[in-house]
Amino acid sequence: HLLLFLLFVGPFNCFASYSRATELFYSLNEGLPAGVLIGSLARDLRLPTAGGQHPATLRPPLSFTLASHGLGGQYVQLDNRSGELHTSAVEIDREALCVESSGATVFGSSAVSSSSPSSEPCLLLLDVLVLPQEYFRLVKVKIAIRDVNDNAPRFPVPHIHLSVPENAPVNTRLAIEHPALDPDMGTNSVQTYRLRDNYGVFTLDVEENESGERTPYLIVMGALDRETQEEYVTVIIAEDGGTPPLVGSATLTIGISDINDNCPQFNNSQLNVTLYGNSSLGTHVATVHAVDMDLGSNAQVTYSYSQKVHQPSRDLFHLNESTGAITLSAQVDGDTPKLHRLIILGNGPGCIPAVITVLVTIIKVMMRPPEVVPRFIANEVEGVVYLKELEPINTPIAFFTIKDPDEKYKVSCYLDGDGPFRLSPYKPYNNEYLLETTKPLDFETQQLYEISVVAWNSEGFRVNKVIKVQVVDDNDNSPVFSEQLIELSIEENNVPNAFLTKLHATDADSGERGQVSYFLGPDAPSYFALDKTTGVLTVSTQLDREEKEKYRYTVKAVDSGFPPRESIATVTITVLDKNDNSPRFINKDFSFFVPENFPGFGEIGVISVTDADAGQNGWVALSVLNGSDIFVIDTGKGVLRAKVSLDREQQSSYTLWIEAVDGGDPALSSTAKITILLLDINDNPPLVLFPQSNMSYLLVLPSTLPGSPITEVYAVDKDTGMNAVIAYSIIGRRGPRPESFRIDPKTGNITLEESLMQNDYGLYRLLVKVSDHGYPEPLHSTVMVNLFVNDTVSNESYIESLLRKEPDISIEEKQPQISIEPTHKNMESASCMPTLVALSIISLGSIALVTGMGIHICLRKGKRHHREDENLEVQIPLNGRINLHMLEKKPVEISNI
Repeated sequence: HLLLFLLFVGPFNCFASYSRATELFYSLNEGLPAGVLIGSLARDLRLPTAGGQHPATLRPPLSFTLASHGLGGQYVQLDNRSGELHTSAVEIDREALCVESSGATVFGSSAVSSSSPSSEPCLLLLDVLVLPQEYFRLVKVKIAIRDVNDNAPRFPVPHIHLSVPENAPVNTRLAIEHPALDPDMGTNSVQTYRLRDNYGVFTLDVEENESGERTPYLIVMGALDRETQEEYVTVIIAEDGGTPPLVGSATLTIGISDINDNCPQFNNSQLNVTLYGNSSLGTHVATVHAVDMDLGSNAQVTYSYSQKVHQPSRDLFHLNESTGAITLSAQVDGDTPKLHRLIILGNGPGCIPAVITVLVTIIKVMMRPPEVVPRFIANEVEGVVYLKELEPINTPIAFFTIKDPDEKYKVSCYLDGDGPFRLSPYKPYNNEYLLETTKPLDFETQQLYEISVVAWNSEGFRVNKVIKVQVVDDNDNSPVFSEQLIELSIEENNVPNAFLTKLHATDADSGERGQVSYFLGPDAPSYFALDKTTGVLTVSTQLDREEKEKYRYTVKAVDSGFPPRESIATVTITVLDKNDNSPRFINKDFSFFVPENFPGFGEIGVISVTDADAGQNGWVALSVLNGSDIFVIDTGKGVLRAKVSLDREQQSSYTLWIEAVDGGDPALSSTAKITILLLDINDNPPLVLFPQSNMSYLLVLPSTLPGSPITEVYAVDKDTGMNAVIAYSIIGRRGPRPESFRIDPKTGNITLEESLMQNDYGLYRLLVKVSDHGYPEPLHSTVMVNLFVNDTVSNESYIESLLRKEPDISIEEKQPQISIEPTHKNMESASCMPTLVALSIISLGSIALVTGMGIHICLRKGKRHHREDENLEVQIPLNGRINLHMLEKKPVEISNI
């Protein structure tokens, strides 16, 4: 596929070679996918590559660049380093790229050259710059686009009409003016034509002109006769030369045009007629009729007498040259011949006349018939009386005078025929009769009446006078709709100007009085339109069922009479629903506050969602997208429930996404965010973290100043708010002087209230109540705080044995007051005691200091152990005994300090 016109001389004269412009030619099929290799510019130009250079002669890398990204550049991808040219994601369509014209359309430095399919190829022109400077050159790349058979032949019109005269000779050739088109070129374009059904009288041939265009010709292969078959309908098929071949078709209608190849013909050659001699003027004798099988003017037949008909016969009988009717035009008398031979010719254009003979035999009578003389009162033209419908009863039509011309016989008369007419004697005159109506005439019931006034004499001779009464229409009927209530339906979101229905109203009147026009009533919305003439009802805009579901308005049908008459019908239109609305939540974000420990499957809240659609399209199903293992939602009612009881201390809030899906096809959906906040309830007593055990104790030195912090009780509460506000209080005490210690209700800090004396040595046990402020009932825990007042701890096992004994402590029911603070007065009095003790000790003599301190220490130690034993054995009166384990609602882990 590669044609390289210009090669370089060699690698050693590269500077001279690379400075020249170069042309490269490639070719590829149209419609290839992206990434197909077209060619390598570096290889085809024999440019040195980095891999083939010696290190000593290493040169800068090559760079390939499109000079301009014009029309041609969008179809290719150029690798800037390797110079490889590939097809891009934009598919090359030769028929769209190269139009049927010569020359080139230039876009920047790229161009597309196009030509006729049968001449020059379709070229894609690219300009590529090769850099760096030492290799610089401008490469003209020409890519020839090869055609593939990707287009089927197509006729410009779906129906082709061709007219052939019926006398066309065999091998007549008629060009088909709408040949098939195929944008492909060469053998991929249209090659042959054929007929699906040739009826045995047609075939096709193809002629090719100098420019390569093929035109199909219809060839007549047999005799044609319009009177046998006036039209042939077949299918013409065009086929290209591709592999596999593609075809296109159109309907071919061959009409056979008429020529004057038929002449008039009578069914009979002779007609025998008998005529009474007393027949009145205008009496119909006979009618001849010839038939011509041709059409239009070729089938027109005129009638005339042959020259062989004698003049007396011509004068006695009148021949209508258009209808062939023969009537009596003169009175028959005694001299009139009894037999008349009328030779009548049926004449057609360009034809030998057809001949028929009418033999008229006249039978003579001796007496003259009665005479019937009419005198018309109503409007009469050529024997036809015109009466308007709805004329009143007894409307006079005509007077008839009945008489016997010989005045020998009595003449009577009567009326023969159907209709609302009456013939009665008109007194006081004799032989005068009045013809009148007996009820109103109705044009819509019957338009023409034919009656006869029959006069007969006593000899039985009868004479008929035929009268035609034509009823003249009046605008006495209003248009009538086929339905008074027209019920329609249409789906919403219809296309503009959508057809709704065609109204139909009839008017029994004739002429303009029966022509109906249609109009919308005043209550019809402006976007409905009604065609005045056809009655087609349309809607000009899209209807929205959610905006309005039913329309009801009137339409009118008005005739063209004067004055016009009208009728009214009612149109009801039901707009059918389509699933065009997604479910809509009342809020995009829902928040629910639920107390913790709410029972499982209790109602948390109701998710309100609506869908403006109707029926199944408006049915909404709710589901939980996340957290479905904990929460469930009632699809019908939208009630959100938790499967289990929720604990705020484990998780204080939940965020759910609820999806609403309607029942349409395809279904529409929407989502909403649900936030569930758990409200705290007082379900957790305070948890004492320090001290960690009721068996722990703390050494308090006797020298501790009043107001000094001794220790603290530290507790936490898992609840929140007031349920987690903790208050500390001492509800039980035991010791030498148990009121010496105080606890801060807020912080739980235990401080020394008064100075410790020698008699205050020993073990103090403070029962501390840790209570929250929960509602409706606060919860609490208790802890035993053990304080050992002494200078040292000499016997820990003894102290531990005392701690293991169950103390009898009086419970103080006083509630802790967090807001109460100790007064400064008490603090000041307590702080004076250490000063007095210090002054007393200083007053002792320094001489006996060592001996006295030794004795003092021995005596104090002995007395202290004795006092502790006494204090521990003293039974403190209690209001009641308490079990420390029962006071603690939540056990704590015990560890010794």
